[in-house]
Amino acid sequence: MFDAALHGFLVSLSLILAIGAQNAFVLRQGIRREHVLAVVLACAGSDAILIAAGVAGFGAASTALPWLGEAMRWGGVAFLLAYGAMRFRAAFAGGEALRPQGGEAASLRAVLMTVLVLTWANPHVYLDTVVLLGSIAAQYDPHRLSFGLGAALGSFVFFLSLGFGARLLAPVFENPRAWVVLELIVGATMWAIAVGLAFGG
Repeated sequence: MFDAALHGFLVSLSLILAIGAQNAFVLRQGIRREHVLAVVLACAGSDAILIAAGVAGFGAASTALPWLGEAMRWGGVAFLLAYGAMRFRAAFAGGEALRPQGGEAASLRAVLMTVLVLTWANPHVYLDTVVLLGSIAAQYDPHRLSFGLGAALGSFVFFLSLGFGARLLAPVFENPRAWVVLELIVGATMWAIAVGLAFGG
């Protein structure tokens, strides 16, 4: 049970670490110290809902369709390999410094609308949570719930750390090389998970 929760926690963290519009927005809000708690709760809460749907829905679907587990496992492997390659490509293309623009603080409603659109309109979030985490959770029967709780906790820990720790990272991520290093780490992590998924199932 603990192993399932720990693996869910680590896989969730690895997937969320990938640089994207949502994470860049959370980082920016954290650097600006603007509605940080609301943004963090919106991101992590959305992830928790999607992870729960993936863990519960995938289990029911895999019972009705026995071949679905293998299909999703190899689909997850392909997705992770491709996404890892994208991260390596981004790293070798060079990073971009994140410099939050000044100006008046945005309203809470505007900030929440932005972060919810960045979250729910992103097709990758469904692949990561519902499909990929759901397929991996199915391998932890009868401890799928523990895996899902660990994954949801990983999301909360990440967004809390990103949002409230961003002020400490502001000087670092003004340097494009910092983004390059992070992209390389994320790419290597994605490929490592893909290998584990391919040969561990």
